[in-house]
Amino acid sequence: MDLALLLAALLGLLIVKALLFQLRNPSSPPCIRSWIPWFGAAFQFGKAPLEFIEQARNKLPGERSFAAVWNGQGITRSPMPHKIQGELVNEGFKWCGSPVCLANMHGPVFTIFALGKRFTFVTEEEGTEAFFKSEDLNFEQAVQQAVKNAVSVPAEAFYQNHGILYSMMKGKMSPTNLHMFSGTLCKELHEHMAHLGTEGTGDLNDLVRHVMYPAVVNTLFGRGVCPTSPSEIKEFEEHFQKYDEDFEYASQMPECFLRNWSKSKKWLLKLFEKVVLDAERTNPSETASKTLLQHLLDNLQGRHLAPNYGLLMLWAAQANAVPVAFWTLAFILSNPAIYRKVMEDLASVFGKAGKDKLEVSEEDLKKIPFIKWCTLEAIRLRSPGAITKKVINPIRIKNFTIPAGDMLMLSPYWLHRNPKYFPDPGVFKPDRWKEANLEKNAFLDSFVAFGGGKHQCPGRWFAIMEIQLFVVLFLYKYEFVLLDAVPKESPLHLVGTQQPMAPLQVQYKCRE
Repeated sequence: MDLALLLAALLGLLIVKALLFQLRNPSSPPCIRSWIPWFGAAFQFGKAPLEFIEQARNKLPGERSFAAVWNGQGITRSPMPHKIQGELVNEGFKWCGSPVCLANMHGPVFTIFALGKRFTFVTEEEGTEAFFKSEDLNFEQAVQQAVKNAVSVPAEAFYQNHGILYSMMKGKMSPTNLHMFSGTLCKELHEHMAHLGTEGTGDLNDLVRHVMYPAVVNTLFGRGVCPTSPSEIKEFEEHFQKYDEDFEYASQMPECFLRNWSKSKKWLLKLFEKVVLDAERTNPSETASKTLLQHLLDNLQGRHLAPNYGLLMLWAAQANAVPVAFWTLAFILSNPAIYRKVMEDLASVFGKAGKDKLEVSEEDLKKIPFIKWCTLEAIRLRSPGAITKKVINPIRIKNFTIPAGDMLMLSPYWLHRNPKYFPDPGVFKPDRWKEANLEKNAFLDSFVAFGGGKHQCPGRWFAIMEIQLFVVLFLYKYEFVLLDAVPKESPLHLVGTQQPMAPLQVQYKCRE
């Protein structure tokens, strides 16, 4: 009995402490939370992060609003009704699982308390400059724990290696070095497209994955990372796909909660132990002959961590490029005028479509800028829900003071829907990119899909090039018929390029 009373008292203290901790400072952003200690709003937020953010940011001026789901669609109503669980449920409202989900709508800057952390979101342009330039924010501290959870790299090793490896990647994958990859990548893409045969039917996302996984991995890591037999290739794809699907959750919570993900992680790390041995054995002395993995081995502090960093590099190279290639193709194929323009551009540079094993150089890609515009427009529309830095000193954004310790989350997804910078923001309009000075590697204003400042994605130019090259070869070789409508983006992921919510079945056959 005494033990039960003691436990009850301890639980009560934890709840009171959590509530007191979460009381809002008048100068800090509004905070979305719950009474549950440590977990906070994690359950509600984790169900559909993009929808949760959309509901929280769209505050109606002068009104107290709440968010709900009506027959599966996000809606709002104001003012807050009195009988939430009575007449509204009878009217057909489907809440997100509990009354906690009836979150007030807070405007473009707000905080979510979840998993023992405070995540403060900035979803409009105010704060963008501070996010990328302020010395009061730190990128390494924001991602260190995620890297530890995802690939088992200890904090000390991460801080020791991050700057060195970032500089190496930025240099090796700069625009001036893309020619070192394009020839090999073109050959690899041809080889793996041949496995699709002359005609067939399938999910476009799967078709893209089956070609790009092995082609890009062989280009960056050297042949031998991807297995060669059909059964082994299938096993590799299944493990990497599982690892990628749950990467976002696994980076934020203990591995024991995700047993299948943990199994795939261990399988991939075991594979990379062999890959690293092969890369070391064949590591040439000439810099120009080295793979990106061999450059990593030359710069890494701590040889025993090579498989871990190899897996991290594999994820970085594949996790966003594959869905971007899917969306680029899906948007092109579903817009007849754009599809026609693409094929006219290809014919003007390469002649009649259908030639076997077309050779495409980096210089050829410069002659067809419209496909690069299509790629960047797909990236704009399906950008990450958030990129992050840690607040190390209090910082002022839009009349709010963000306290030290918060994870500051800038949302490319919502910034790219600002009509001030992107008229008709929800429409796929590749022509808008003619205003960008891409010849000088400059994007459109307020385009932040690759980050900004000194922590932009070091492989961004390679990523754009590989997707362009893939789209050129794929559309030049095959003609497609869409059998489904283009799916919406899934609301389930916050990190990385948005994934499709449903399959997109296509019929394809070689052009004659």
